[in-house]
Amino acid sequence: MTAPLFELRGLSLTPGARAVYRDFSLTLPEGGITGIIGPNGCGKSTLLRCLAGLAPPQAGQVLFRGRPLAALAGGERARRIAFLPQDPPPQPEMTVAGLVAKGRTPWRRPFLPPSREDRRAVEAALAATGLADLRDRRMATLSGGQRQRAWLALALAQETGVILLDEPTSALDLPYQLALLRLLQDLAGAKGRSIVMVLHDLTLAGRFCDHVVGLADGQVVTAGPPANAITPEALDRLYGLRARVAPDPVFARPVVYPLE
Repeated sequence: MTAPLFELRGLSLTPGARAVYRDFSLTLPEGGITGIIGPNGCGKSTLLRCLAGLAPPQAGQVLFRGRPLAALAGGERARRIAFLPQDPPPQPEMTVAGLVAKGRTPWRRPFLPPSREDRRAVEAALAATGLADLRDRRMATLSGGQRQRAWLALALAQETGVILLDEPTSALDLPYQLALLRLLQDLAGAKGRSIVMVLHDLTLAGRFCDHVVGLADGQVVTAGPPANAITPEALDRLYGLRARVAPDPVFARPVVYPLE
């Protein structure tokens, strides 16, 4: 029997003065795209940092494919899990290609030049994110959406089996949002990667995710396939929102129609 991608058992997380999670348990499935939804401040980003190994819990355990995440050394974890935070640190003087090449760091041997495999991975990531023509541009000269795509390309160049993304569509125009999410669908489908991402757009979550987890007040409010997880009852508990949810006429995926 295949182990879940992540399993959190009795987790307590207190990143600041307030406990975000206490005695929290959650299982995330292997494969496909899992979307994490919920109101601002509910701990979605904190949870993602925990899954990336960057926010160790004060109590409880995080299992990654059946093994304690804490048992993985930093280098091994970086070869298995890529994490793109919501606000990456600015790199104004770095070129786009230079930034994307940083994604190869876990695979490179010290003091040696990039290998053919490194160069191939960088070029593939630039092409996938539509940045090949901007490869020599400095990050400071890019728009917000272009910078977002450059950071995503870094995560793709890392070529891990798992990608964690914190609001990857936030700075993108709608065509780039759709292109990005189609790319992630391809990675999760044809290439077999597992993707976990925080999303605020419920319609995009309903259309592109295979599994949705809704969080509020440090608890799992709803979880399952989009049609089962994005319901009027769940939206009321998550956001205090009165809404209708109906399948769209093209993809038969849930669409939210707020009533107030």
